[in-house]
Amino acid sequence: MRNGINYTTILCLMSLCVVLLRSEAPAVDWNIETVDYISSVGSHTDLALDGGGNPRISYYDETNRDLKYASFDGDTWQVETVDRVNMTGQYTSLALDRAGNPHISYYDATISALRYASFNGGGWRTETVDSLNLVGKYTSLALDRAGNPHISYYDETNRDLKYAFFDGDAWQTETVDMNGWVGQHTSLALDRDNHPRISYYDETNRDLKYAAFDGTNWRVETVDSGNMVGQYTALALDRADNPHISYYDETTSGLRYAFFDGGAWRMVTVDSLNLVGKYTSLALDSAVRPHISYYDETNRDLKYAS
Repeated sequence: MRNGINYTTILCLMSLCVVLLRSEAPAVDWNIETVDYISSVGSHTDLALDGGGNPRISYYDETNRDLKYASFDGDTWQVETVDRVNMTGQYTSLALDRAGNPHISYYDATISALRYASFNGGGWRTETVDSLNLVGKYTSLALDRAGNPHISYYDETNRDLKYAFFDGDAWQTETVDMNGWVGQHTSLALDRDNHPRISYYDETNRDLKYAAFDGTNWRVETVDSGNMVGQYTALALDRADNPHISYYDETTSGLRYAFFDGGAWRMVTVDSLNLVGKYTSLALDSAVRPHISYYDETNRDLKYAS
């Protein structure tokens, strides 16, 4: 998921918190703890679990305007600053490679650029991926089987959807969709052939859009239209590489869910009680059932649907 939106401040203000579900007891309990409280920290978070099930979190330090990273080693949290050059660290997206090393895409607000950080086991390496125009918000990161990063993001100057990937030697960037004002709220996933799929928002038509690369060309389509829909997207692929997307319906202030069944798109409203559905995150279980976290703006609560 993950589109660099501030999930954590829904739960905790001015600090980074983590919520863990512990199910070893007959009664299920939530364990809530503060991870980082130095300065005003904890917006623009993204979460990944390592091979041992331990949480890793990328996030923004608003006081110092830095990118930070926290990892749990089984006993304690280790917190570090990854990038402190410029005003950097918003819209983070985190992925772990096969060795458990973290990779983070994020936005540099000083130069309005897309940045990327990776840990090689000994230290962090940070670099600018794209600084042409005002680019880099709404990042979403995935790693291919070779560990190479792929990133979707927004070109604010041209109001386009962009995509960058590392081919093993250099970064390659391209514009995926330039039809109208498009490219906010991106979510990226890679299929079995390592081809990118992206869900995103069409601001001109206020629709949910989806782009898929077949190895030669991008296929772009509108998934849901008719209302003001498509913000806060989260994308997941099932075992057949069929896309599933959770997103926000601004017209009804509701949570929506769309999936491709192999022949056509199907859409349903999941929750429309109160003002709900922003800041969605989606995961599929082993039975391909969707699980969605999202925000209840009326009650200012965290909600979960499955």
